[in-house]
Amino acid sequence: MRLLVSLVLLLVTAAGAWAQGPAAGSLEGTVTLGGDDRPLHHAMVLIPKLRRSVETEDNGKFSFQGLPPGEYDVVAHMHNMGDERRRVTIRGGESVTLAIALRLETIRTEMTVTATGQEETSLEAVQSVASVGSIEMAGRAAASSLGELLDDQMGVAKRSFGPGNSRPVVRGFDGDRVLVLQDGVRTGTLSSQSGDHGEPVDSSSIERVEVVRGPGTLLYGSNAIGGVVNIIDDHARIDGHEHDGVRGHVAASGGSNNAQGGGSGGFEFGKKGWLVWGGGGGTRSGDYSAPTGKIDNSRSDMQHANFGIGKRTEAMAFSFQYGLQDGGYGIPFASLFHGHAHEGEAEEDHAGDEGETVSIAFRRHSARLNASLLQLGSLAERFDLKLSYTDWNHRELEGAAIGTQFYNKQFIYRGELKQKRRGVWDGSLGFWGMTRDFKATGAEALAPPIDQQAFAVFGLQQLNFERVRFQFGGRMETNRYTPNGPLAAHAHEGESEAEHDEHEGENAPQRRFTGLSLGAGANFRLWSGGAFVANYAHSYRAPSLEELYNFGPHVGNVTFEVGNPTLRRERSDGIDFSLRHQAGRVRAEYNFFYYRMNSMIYLAPTGEIEDGLPEADYLQANGRYYGHEAKLQVAVHNNLSLITSIDQVTANVTSANTPLPRIPPFRARFGIDYRYKGFNLRPELATAWRQDQVSPNELPTAGYAVPNLNATYTRASAHMLHVFGVNVFNWSDRLYRNHLSFIKEFAPEIGRGVRFSYTMHWY
Repeated sequence: MRLLVSLVLLLVTAAGAWAQGPAAGSLEGTVTLGGDDRPLHHAMVLIPKLRRSVETEDNGKFSFQGLPPGEYDVVAHMHNMGDERRRVTIRGGESVTLAIALRLETIRTEMTVTATGQEETSLEAVQSVASVGSIEMAGRAAASSLGELLDDQMGVAKRSFGPGNSRPVVRGFDGDRVLVLQDGVRTGTLSSQSGDHGEPVDSSSIERVEVVRGPGTLLYGSNAIGGVVNIIDDHARIDGHEHDGVRGHVAASGGSNNAQGGGSGGFEFGKKGWLVWGGGGGTRSGDYSAPTGKIDNSRSDMQHANFGIGKRTEAMAFSFQYGLQDGGYGIPFASLFHGHAHEGEAEEDHAGDEGETVSIAFRRHSARLNASLLQLGSLAERFDLKLSYTDWNHRELEGAAIGTQFYNKQFIYRGELKQKRRGVWDGSLGFWGMTRDFKATGAEALAPPIDQQAFAVFGLQQLNFERVRFQFGGRMETNRYTPNGPLAAHAHEGESEAEHDEHEGENAPQRRFTGLSLGAGANFRLWSGGAFVANYAHSYRAPSLEELYNFGPHVGNVTFEVGNPTLRRERSDGIDFSLRHQAGRVRAEYNFFYYRMNSMIYLAPTGEIEDGLPEADYLQANGRYYGHEAKLQVAVHNNLSLITSIDQVTANVTSANTPLPRIPPFRARFGIDYRYKGFNLRPELATAWRQDQVSPNELPTAGYAVPNLNATYTRASAHMLHVFGVNVFNWSDRLYRNHLSFIKEFAPEIGRGVRFSYTMHWY
């Protein structure tokens, strides 16, 4: 059946490629700043139905050529300004002129490039999309890790072992079921493996972050059941962003409670299709204070630098960039779980280790080459090739001594062919591969050194009609693990020396997994600005290396983990439905989702204690995730909007009807968005209900209501944008705990604090 589906997809793709379209027209125009009619450059203009976009030139002008006849919505978008949507009619051989003025508004449209590889609005997307732009980030509390940055997004929560190592949890999915990318390529960190490993990020140095669920995730990996989180830097794709002259930004921030401070800057210089850029900066924070007092060893710091060069001609484009991240963070209360003796350590020496602070120092080198062929004849629009190498190393420090070191080197190649639109048909086909070298040494080297090889072919196709858009795709992926040593062996309590020696001598087996993932969805336009979206996805996931090979005390997950080298591949079937409205004074969205998991891999507590930690085995059983999420923004006045959002998820092992651990509680946010000219005031109340649907050995958490306040002043001109921000968080100094924290019973969340920020962009 799957082979038949694959052949049908291939035949339909070939048929679409040969379809012919009618004579073309064109669209030209200008984008200006509302109120003084000055031209805006670097504004984005999109035709969502055609998935085409351009940026305005220095004089504010834009142009689309080769447009098939028809009626189209045209959307202009820039930074913190309200979007302007216009309806135009294109006739064959004719040119249409359009003038658009943008103003600072309370209601704005989210954009996405992750869903299909090209810019489009969240209304037209077949996927469910959440997007956070650079201007929105500027007015928020400081975030040194990705989970902190996205915690207030609908359907996204944060898993943490302290503020420096948080990671996003999407619809209750965590770890290897949420794929974190940077510009469409895996970041190379180890945050999916352990609760104390983070996904470091400096929000002042990125363009935006997108969270996408739906069939489009097949473009990036089979282990994206929960979704894809993509950190976007515009330099990743130089064509469409090239310019003459200098652009740049500077940002600075500082705050109370945890003595947070930082700054960054960057520039890009363009000349005759060449673009050179560079930048860097750093952030630091001390130990934060909760209403119960200071949380020791919760500090973090990070420094980063990058540079790149690129060139674009009519026929091709290429860019090369190098980046460095270096920093560290503390692990609060980790010493409470370091109760196991290091191999070869005397009892009296081990006793002296207890009570020492535990922290992580990390460094990541990354290099990337992007190349694009832009003139491929009548069948293809472009071919994009990405080559990426990352070298990630982090050291777990127990006091001044190095306890464990992790090394993760990966090389990724990805090619994607964008088909030229023919009539109602367009899409893309591609291949992807990864070579990964993983090694851990020291006390928590739970798995042997492992080489991982992966390869995939994928396709995503679309049919674009006047009132409906169909999307379907597939991905065939294979993963192979080759261990370079025996399984780790730590003596169990009561195990004889002979039994231990026998276990220690076992060789770690090589495993290989191959599977097909399929997805299909449709976006039905119900009225002007309204859409109904339905999606289905069948996903395959290979077990991760820690699920297969870990054996021993894993403080990062507060568990003595027992991997299972005989695990089968994991499969899931998911559906989600969405109702959206984005027009006039209202932005609204409601999503319902249901995932049925077959051979779901999970940690099952055995009830035993090993090396001071609860023992758990990696087992397989059927499971399910289901829930809903909604958000509403209504402009009750030209300057005033009401905002609310909710999300809820339930997840359990169906055979035993047992809840899975660290599932987010029911959450809701209520806020007001007031804007007068460039001034914006946004008070909100973040709430969570009591979570008592817990797994065995997991503690429930109480509900809470935390008030926050964001205020920004934006001064925009044709060539410069200034944003001044003040963020007051938890101003009632409420004591509350994050249910997804591994140390929630010891470390409440941060108390009252204030953060100030300033960002300037010039063009």
